[in-house]
This record gives sequence, structure tokens and C-alpha cells, in this order.
Amino acid sequence: MTEEEKKIRLSQLVDRINESYEEVDLLNALGKRRLPDRDRIIVIIKAIRRLMFPGYFGQVAFEKTSSHYFAGEMISSVIEELKKQVVIALRYGKADTGCVEDIYEQAESICYSFAERFPEILRLLLTDVDAAFSGDPACGSKEAVIFSYPGFNAIFVYRIAHELYLMDVPFIPRMMTEYAHSRTGIDINPGAQIGEYFFIDHGTGVVVGETTEIGNNVKIYQGVTLGALSTRKGQLLTGVKRHPTIGDNVTIYSNASILGGDTVIGEHSTIGGSAFITESVPPYTRVSIKNPELTFKGKDDNSNGGKLYE
Repeated sequence: MTEEEKKIRLSQLVDRINESYEEVDLLNALGKRRLPDRDRIIVIIKAIRRLMFPGYFGQVAFEKTSSHYFAGEMISSVIEELKKQVVIALRYGKADTGCVEDIYEQAESICYSFAERFPEILRLLLTDVDAAFSGDPACGSKEAVIFSYPGFNAIFVYRIAHELYLMDVPFIPRMMTEYAHSRTGIDINPGAQIGEYFFIDHGTGVVVGETTEIGNNVKIYQGVTLGALSTRKGQLLTGVKRHPTIGDNVTIYSNASILGGDTVIGEHSTIGGSAFITESVPPYTRVSIKNPELTFKGKDDNSNGGKLYE
């Protein structure tokens, strides 16, 4: 291929891509202002984590006498950084109509209200630490839960994202929980409602849908899905309760699927591994699937030709 031929083919390709930009509005976000910066959102998550758990994540230990200064600096920094991203989220897709100042005021109000929730978020997180420590015999300390448990990391991100979700902040709550999803394999929608003392053991593959309601003292294992029965109606289901309700003091073992907005798991119930549930379960119920029959054949078994099963 000659240089001239390369230039022609490249020019044709560029023209086709540009046609897509012009024809498909979704592909060109530049005309609608920029989107929130994912990297800055991650920085904000890490800053809040350092604020709530100083000394665990790269923060040099400080004396208690300096803790007031540390907290003030961190909170101010989080508010200012988050405000920039909230403004971008609120302005996305909106034409200039002279309401820029209103958007800045709205963003500032959201960020201060969000920061004022930090003490309550921390209180909830400490109950989650207690749940993990008391519920896992392999856990050596509560400190280990904070800096090494993926389940707790996902819950931490969910709890801060949930507050922004309740404040109707676009984009950012889901960006936060998807960051946790990518890091832990645990997918908790920021719209889910989760009570105190929540523990996810191991965690990989856990899915918690947007309209899920989870009570207090709930423990779930890896691979659990709290999902919808069907989403074929798509956007028509927005705002509709389509995920299950889990009562207090429920344990759900690995790979169980509990589906549907009308499905309620009663308090103090236990759901066995790999169960598939689409109907409500009364309180104090133990649900399990029948164990499959196991057949063992030895090397002298003629029906297997004398061969061992791997």
C-alpha cells in the first residue's frame, strides 16, 4: 500500500467516524458540556475514606490534639472537590439559560448537606465493622475488616453514594458504586436501602438491585443476587419496586437468587446456597434445595470399565 493510498483510506475512515458523531447524538457528549471526571470521583472516595479511618490508607498517624485540624482540612477539601463535580453533573445537557449561579448554589447546598451526614455514615459503617468481626471466625481484628475486607469496602462506597442518590445527584452515585464494583466484584446499586450491621462475606459476584430493601443484621455470601424478575419493560419500570425486601436477622448463603419486588424474606430466616426464590418466605423459615445424589464408583466397578473418575 502506497503512502497516498494510506492517506485516502485514513481520510475516509475519519469521515465515517465524524458522520457518526453528527448523526448519533449520544456519541457526542462535548456538545452537552463535559461529564463528571471519574478519576476525581475516585480521589473524593479515597479522601472520605481517609477522613473516616485516618491512619489506615496512607495517612500518616497524627496526635489527637491535631485531629480537629485534620478533620477540618479533609472536610473542606472534599466539599470543594465534590462541588466541582456536582456542578458538572447538574449542568450536563442543559443549555445556558442564565441559571448558572443557581446551579452553583444548589451544588454547594448538596455538598454541605452531604458532609453533614458523615457522622451518621460513620456510625453505620462501624456497625458493619462489628458485623464482619463477629460474623467471621477467620477475622483477626476489626482493623483487618477496615483495611482488607472487600465486602466492607463495597459497603463503605455504597453508604456514601447512597446519600448522594437520595439528593438526586446525577451520574456520581453510580460512578462511585461502579468503582467499588470494579475493585471488589460486588455490585450494590446506590438506590438500595440497607440497614445496620450489614455483612458481605467473601463477596465476589454479589448483586444488590436498586429497589432492594435490606433490614438490620443481614449477612450474605458470595454470588448472591437480589434482583428483578424481569426488566423487559425497560424504562417503564423506573421507580417501580422490582427487587426483594430482606427482613432483619436474615442469612443468605452463596449463589442464592432472590428475585421480584413483591418477594419478602421474613425476619430470622435462612436461605440455603443456590436457592432460587421468587415468592415470599415467612419469618423464621429455613429454605434449602435438596442435595443432589452423589454416586461413587471404584476402580473395580465393572460398569465403569475399571476406570477411575477424575
